[in-house]
Amino acid sequence: MLLAELTRTSARVASRSGRLDKVAELADILRRTDAHEAEIAVAFLTGELRQRQIGVGYRSLRDLPDPVQDETLTLTEVDDAFSRVKETTGAGSVGARRTVLVDLFARATADEQSFLVRLLTGELRQGALDGVMVDAIAKATGIPVTSVRRAHMLRGSLIEVAATALHGGRAALDAYRLAVGHALAPMLAASAPDVTTAFEKVGEAGVEWKLDGIRVQVHRDGPDVSVYTRSLDDITARVPELTDAARKLPGQAFVLDGEAIALREDGRPQPFQVTAARTGSSADVAAVRDRTPLRAFFFDVLHLDGADLLDTPLRERYAVLDGLVPDELRVPRVHTGDVDAATAFYADAVERGHEGVVIKSLDAPYAAGRRGSGWIKVKPRHTLDLVVLAAEWGHGRRHGWLSNLHLGARDAENGGFVMLGKTFKGLTDELLTWQTERLLALATSPADQWTVHVRPELVVEIAFDGVQRSSRYPGGLALRFARVLRYRPDKRADDADTFDAVRALAAVD
Repeated sequence: MLLAELTRTSARVASRSGRLDKVAELADILRRTDAHEAEIAVAFLTGELRQRQIGVGYRSLRDLPDPVQDETLTLTEVDDAFSRVKETTGAGSVGARRTVLVDLFARATADEQSFLVRLLTGELRQGALDGVMVDAIAKATGIPVTSVRRAHMLRGSLIEVAATALHGGRAALDAYRLAVGHALAPMLAASAPDVTTAFEKVGEAGVEWKLDGIRVQVHRDGPDVSVYTRSLDDITARVPELTDAARKLPGQAFVLDGEAIALREDGRPQPFQVTAARTGSSADVAAVRDRTPLRAFFFDVLHLDGADLLDTPLRERYAVLDGLVPDELRVPRVHTGDVDAATAFYADAVERGHEGVVIKSLDAPYAAGRRGSGWIKVKPRHTLDLVVLAAEWGHGRRHGWLSNLHLGARDAENGGFVMLGKTFKGLTDELLTWQTERLLALATSPADQWTVHVRPELVVEIAFDGVQRSSRYPGGLALRFARVLRYRPDKRADDADTFDAVRALAAVD
């Protein structure tokens, strides 16, 4: 299959507002793939690579060759090029990887180059999320969506499930079982603004600390232990503390869900970036373990010694977990139907430096890979009033609007503004229309450039989950999960929050 066919499908999916229309477009192209192409197509259309990370960022994609007119690139050729980039390591690898990319882009049309850049930089936003793709696989194959969803839950990889469904049929999907040692998609939590709202949906619940660590899934099969992240990456070799802890537990075969986190000496959590850097490093693990030890905290058990527990109510899984895992390795929790008691527990968790709580229905099964109402997270919301420094033109259904905002805090000491990141989240069509008109009126660079720089006058209220260290921005800090709440026409740029205030939040986080 030609990459151009997939590129056109991606554009049509992005332009469709209705879920059913998106599903129909995706199902149509999936029916036309062979087994190997199906994996590549699903990966690309969900904004991923089959190779996961290949180490290509914005810097590697500068000064690309001019596009061609003829559409000749196939999906397999693009996928093979990405594999070569990932496999190229050692002395001279930077230049060699660059050569592979240049050769690839030299054969791509303008639309294909745009698609590949967005795919490689993680900015391919077209609405083909996992839930939509699951529906598309079901439509393309005639297999009930429940079967596709459960296969995805058990296998974890939508890419593999798509190829199996398209070319193996329902019997092949239904043969999937929870396999110890094979990661499955984790259950996710919905959000609520406060504990009271969460309890209205859940009732009597388990209320757990929400730790700002790395989600881990730990599998043990006799002496063999594997550790996977939320994105199903295998990090076993990087986290010996977790494998040691798992081998000391009494069970012989189990799957645990939990968090790995680096703590300070006083027991408060280290900034998220510290934990992320530790779990992301595979160099000299013994040395980094001494400098930054990790703690494991488990909150669920999905399998124990031959018994699958996914469909078991949480209250029963809690009982199994408590019999398998000692107190010091379990996430602190209370069982209560009292909103006041849960609120006090939440306040205590936040006071101890944690993100908040997760409130879980005691009757809920483990809905792997889904964000259902059985788990609801409650976190305090951080907000800052920041200044818009620039904006990027949108694509897909946001074509013609200035969308991705560059956000800056006021530098009270030196004057000017310090960039803290970008966001396109939280913007309605009405707000996109208004901000495009307003930002073009403030533009200091040509409007036909990808990024339009503006006079720093517009103040916008931004919600975010925390502050992390970042070498990408000159201030060394960036906001996590920033989203627009509202513009503040009542405030001038001089009223915006300062970079010192952001530093203070970083110290707290």
